[in-house]
Amino acid sequence: MTGPGSTGPGASSPPAILEVACKGLCPRCGQPRLFAGWIRFADRCTACGLDFTQFNVGDGPAAFLTLILGTIVTAAAITLELTVHPPLWLHMLIWIPVTLAGVIWSLRIAKAALMSAEYRNAAREGRIDPGP
Repeated sequence: MTGPGSTGPGASSPPAILEVACKGLCPRCGQPRLFAGWIRFADRCTACGLDFTQFNVGDGPAAFLTLILGTIVTAAAITLELTVHPPLWLHMLIWIPVTLAGVIWSLRIAKAALMSAEYRNAAREGRIDPGP
């Protein structure tokens, strides 16, 4: 197995972070094998064997993205209410699916980008050196 930045026969450059995030690509080989569900990572890439469980993306993006998306949806809903005055059921018909789709889409992109950055930078958990 080769790591990030390897230069050997048959080694190709890994895909860009934005490409991994938007297309759900493996950060090593570039095959679309990153996700096993809508926002759940696969255990490993079936093309190159990269173990995705070694990366710790965590749930950090969830709260941050939900707050941003909530602000955008709330502003759009208030604007729609003040300009068109639709009934409540129409608000629910519009904003519930928009919010759900926005959260899933943004989490996929954020989690994939963080995993790609972690792979590219060979980031690992901090360890304390016990010293001599």
